[in-house]
Amino acid sequence: QVQLVESGGGLVQPGGSLRLSCAASGIIFSINTMGWFRQAPGKQRELVATITGGGITNYADSVKGRFTISRDNAKNTVYLQMNSLKPEETAVYYCNAHIPYGPGFWGQGTQVTVSS
Repeated sequence: QVQLVESGGGLVQPGGSLRLSCAASGIIFSINTMGWFRQAPGKQRELVATITGGGITNYADSVKGRFTISRDNAKNTVYLQMNSLKPEETAVYYCNAHIPYGPGFWGQGTQVTVSS
């Protein structure tokens, strides 16, 4: 079975940094496009960043220049380095594994709180 487990969330000051990790199992990780999404309370889930199996990245305009998505295929892990965090980026952050012929898979989410 497929399992995605996020970690690394927590409380950070505005302007601070945090690195999220997503450990994957049950998929051929090296060829999967992976993504990070976030969902604030009462809001729709939104795409933050994606990375293909070949390392091609895409970012939401709001995070370009501040966030970096990366992957370590040897560790079956995808990361999201978040710098210069803003209070409005407080949300539950979810890892996603994209599957061409299916809905994909989601992790349980990890809470990120940006507050002074």
